[in-house]
Amino acid sequence: MRIRNATGDDVAQMTAIVNAAFAVETFLEGPRTDEARMAEAVQTGEFLVAEDDERRVTGCVRVERDGAVGRFGMLAVDPDAQGKGIGRAMVQAAEDRCRVYGCKRVDIRVLSLRPELLPFYRRLGYAETGTEPFRATRPLAGGAECHFIILTRAL
Repeated sequence: MRIRNATGDDVAQMTAIVNAAFAVETFLEGPRTDEARMAEAVQTGEFLVAEDDERRVTGCVRVERDGAVGRFGMLAVDPDAQGKGIGRAMVQAAEDRCRVYGCKRVDIRVLSLRPELLPFYRRLGYAETGTEPFRATRPLAGGAECHFIILTRAL
């Protein structure tokens, strides 16, 4: 596995992976993203991708910083490649990038309707440090209530 900066050439594969990985979010209507939104996100932000020996993208993560605080999100691993350490490697790569930027800590926001993700991040040294409102850009199914859980790790 190799982790590198994403380029415009990766957009189609990244879009497919994100939509497949987030398909479990049945509480949100529609796909997580589309190629136009992903292309804009890659042009205006920073994404890392993991690729396998055949140069096929198997995972991606968005990395950003706000002063001394790093953040990552949209962590997605191809469902066919899950359970092979790619997610853990992507988190490590995001943290390493935040260290390069001089960040002292890194945050991730997890939707409260995805409690199964919390143990994964706890095993990586993250602790819950607060909550934030979630402003859905798509309707929530069945009138579900949702907020972000903020998890933080010192770097």
